[in-house]
Amino acid sequence: MFPLLIFIFVLSILIIIHEFGHFIVAKRLGVKVERFSLGFGTKLFSHKKNDTEYLVCAIPLGGYVKLAGDTPEDYKGKPFEYLSKTPGGRAKILVSGALLNYIAGFFCLWAVFFLGYPTLTSRVGATLDGFGAQEAGIIKDDKIITVDGKNIEYWEQLQKIIYTKKAGEVVKVSILRNNTVYNKDVKIKEDTLPGILGEKKSVGLIGIQPSGEIVKIKHGARQSFLLSINKLFDLTVITYKAIWRMVSGRLSMRESITGPLGIFYITTKAAELGFIAIIHLMAVLNVSLAIFNLLPIPILDGGHIFLLVIEKIKGRRFSEKIDRIITQVGLTLIVLLAIFVCYNDLVKYGIFEKMSKFISHTR
Repeated sequence: MFPLLIFIFVLSILIIIHEFGHFIVAKRLGVKVERFSLGFGTKLFSHKKNDTEYLVCAIPLGGYVKLAGDTPEDYKGKPFEYLSKTPGGRAKILVSGALLNYIAGFFCLWAVFFLGYPTLTSRVGATLDGFGAQEAGIIKDDKIITVDGKNIEYWEQLQKIIYTKKAGEVVKVSILRNNTVYNKDVKIKEDTLPGILGEKKSVGLIGIQPSGEIVKIKHGARQSFLLSINKLFDLTVITYKAIWRMVSGRLSMRESITGPLGIFYITTKAAELGFIAIIHLMAVLNVSLAIFNLLPIPILDGGHIFLLVIEKIKGRRFSEKIDRIITQVGLTLIVLLAIFVCYNDLVKYGIFEKMSKFISHTR
């Protein structure tokens, strides 16, 4: 039950942030907000304040903000209606949800760096046969403290330096063993490893594995701010690269896309690791949601913004017929994507296999 509650909590926060972005900008631009819903389906709770009804519904897999006059059928020409605003004003409302998710992602990352996060130390857990570390006499429990004169504390720092080396190069490694420092000349070997986006990349290796020793790293407020900007930039670049690789067929959608079941599985694992892991997951999900929502796909915010750009160029809105067709096409695409993602999750996480075993055991 606890993992389910964490999953609902994380998802609800993402949705509330996104929809609140639409809500607050719509209100500032004088658009009447008729409904602010967390979830879909059967209404569990509602409260009306001023012109807005706030709802909590039974299926916590999304949410929406209903604006007055946001469809040609509902539009009556009143100044407080969505369609009465300029294309620029409507675009501000549309982009604000993703923008607030993006800002929330930044603050989640800032919290991770400021509160402290666990990382592996540079202590050696094992050496591999046939690699430079073993040949140079590095053994289990040695702690690597410098590589080519650069101070090393954490495994990530060590990887960044070693991975850039070429086969045959020799690195000067200082190790700490029983409070004594020893200097070693370690020869590099190259191997091909899968990258974060599934691409193969050649990296330098010295043939060591981490010991599993973990320490907690904290940074000051200013340093955390700068680190968060860098991390946010990296997440954004990686996400767009992943989308491009999927579109171009170089990255498997089956392996890369996950849905509610996958998020539940990931959230469960994060909950086992603790509060900081959950905050980090929320950062990644906020950034991913912001980027995905701004893709130029009909029915998503990005699709609507794309149509507003065309409307601005044309100087008039699309006809009701065209608008209806675009909405239907977008809805069909989203439904097909949802079916694919859910089926993919069921296969990826072995749900079909577990159901089959359960049915066979109950016969």
